[in-house]
Amino acid sequence: MNGPNKNLKFPLTHYKKLCFLKNIIKNPAIKVGDYTYYDDFEDVGNFEKNVKYHFDFIGDKLIIGKFCMIASNVTFIMNGANHLTNAISSYPFAIFGAGWEKAMEGKTYPTKGNTVIGNDVWIGYNVTIMPGIKIGDGAIIASNTTVTKNVEPYSIVGGNPSKLIRKRFSEKTILKLLELQWWNWDIEKITENVDKLTQNDFNILTL
Repeated sequence: MNGPNKNLKFPLTHYKKLCFLKNIIKNPAIKVGDYTYYDDFEDVGNFEKNVKYHFDFIGDKLIIGKFCMIASNVTFIMNGANHLTNAISSYPFAIFGAGWEKAMEGKTYPTKGNTVIGNDVWIGYNVTIMPGIKIGDGAIIASNTTVTKNVEPYSIVGGNPSKLIRKRFSEKTILKLLELQWWNWDIEKITENVDKLTQNDFNILTL
């Protein structure tokens, strides 16, 4: 056997509240890697509903890597939520038209770019991720966290606003893991080594 079929919507037999996320996404501005799953207490269709203020005219993308674990109620705030902050008023006059269109002539709303989630990232229940955040490979985001700044690879963060709790491994081991990039192996090699990937014997780093 070479692992579950990455193209299945629902990889767990008779359970429809966990999906391989890339297979249910309809928005072309949301990119998801193989085997990343989303678990929802109600309906996996809630995922795209929880990507907020994601307007086509902004052009930002939500990019999620492979083998990520995303719990229920995770919310992504995209750049469409941003208002002017260095002007007299932050009110979005222009969107209402009727003579207010001129409010944004020669101006643009602030944007922080794409939101990018690395590979093998675990995002806990009820996490909120702010616009333009970059989360590194192997990171863990604790439940109820509001992620307000970038997260380094193999870091554990929590709180509101998010703060580093600890690194998962030593810097030397983290560098080796980032070089290993096991998530890019052929599925046959991953399947052959799943027992090693779930232990803390780092001899696997020589594979």
